[in-house]
Amino acid sequence: MIADKPSFDPAPADAVDPASATPRVMRGIYLALGLGFVVLGFIGAFLPVLPTTPFLILAAACFARSSPRLEDWLLRHPRFGPLLREWRRRGAIPVKAKLMSLGGMALGFALFWFGGHPGPWLTAAVALLMLAGLIYVFSRPS
Repeated sequence: MIADKPSFDPAPADAVDPASATPRVMRGIYLALGLGFVVLGFIGAFLPVLPTTPFLILAAACFARSSPRLEDWLLRHPRFGPLLREWRRRGAIPVKAKLMSLGGMALGFALFWFGGHPGPWLTAAVALLMLAGLIYVFSRPS
């Protein structure tokens, strides 16, 4: 940003400034990622094995870098806004969300184990990854 000129001012048509082109490209990438994370979060609201909150946290982070309007919409959402604001403020996860993540992971692991009949190494790897996720979730403040 130049002292008296905001960075969003358009450059003259014949000027090509790679530094200003890169942020536009990155904003587009962040916007696409944010929208994709919102879609995954929406799907996760209906599927017990797919989490909602982590995708919405990622979407809010992407919108913070690409679209203040969509970030504001997500942070003011009546259902998910308070959760996202608390995450930003303190890195907090409510107890109810922690218990839902535990239940979702347990159900997901049961479906994986009984439905797929995996070998012992794959079972152990999936169990360790899920356990690491649960340890992280339960280590966050409530």
